[in-house]
Amino acid sequence: MEQSLLYEIVGYMGSLLVALSLTMKSLQRLRIINMVGAFFFIAYGLLIGAFPIALLNGLTLCVNAYNLWRMLQQKDYFTLMEIRPDSAYLRRFLEFYRKEISELIPTYLFKPGEDQMVIFVLRNMVPVGLSIVKQTGDEAHIFLDFVIPGYRDFRAGRFLFDESADYFWQKGIKQLFSAPGSSRHESYLKRMGFELEQGKYQRKIQPKVLKDGAI
Repeated sequence: MEQSLLYEIVGYMGSLLVALSLTMKSLQRLRIINMVGAFFFIAYGLLIGAFPIALLNGLTLCVNAYNLWRMLQQKDYFTLMEIRPDSAYLRRFLEFYRKEISELIPTYLFKPGEDQMVIFVLRNMVPVGLSIVKQTGDEAHIFLDFVIPGYRDFRAGRFLFDESADYFWQKGIKQLFSAPGSSRHESYLKRMGFELEQGKYQRKIQPKVLKDGAI
């Protein structure tokens, strides 16, 4: 392989990674991929003797690394807030995110009912996640489990299903069920500990002390 072609490949890799990072909805993932892209550009700049390119991307790498470190050090405050199914805020929330919800769970159709539990996951008092479930005995079917863009690092889901297990247990719910939804939603359910059985994902609730606060 010619040396000049190798240099071009390194440069193209940097360009592709930086472009890819801009498509990420997770800020943490964006910074990680952007850092890798910056590393390739540093190598490219040094290989072709373009030191301003290497310097600029060195600074970009440092800024991303610093901000990523701050994100990892930050302690977020999580809590749950249950509201009525006929809430005006709920209706406006669903309307605002209607397109994204339909992409994740195409079969979901909002039909408020008194037998539904509507649970918002608050992160630093910002409503980042929404779950709508219907309880039948000691089981509950999840009609909707949605996290808004920018907060899809799985922490809201882990807080709901792991840290807040007692919330469901105290209501007599010992098992959760969910329809598959899109491939992205199926991947999320698997990350949250759901297992596919007879066309539905299910997860047993393990009781633990509910700790409302920084995690």
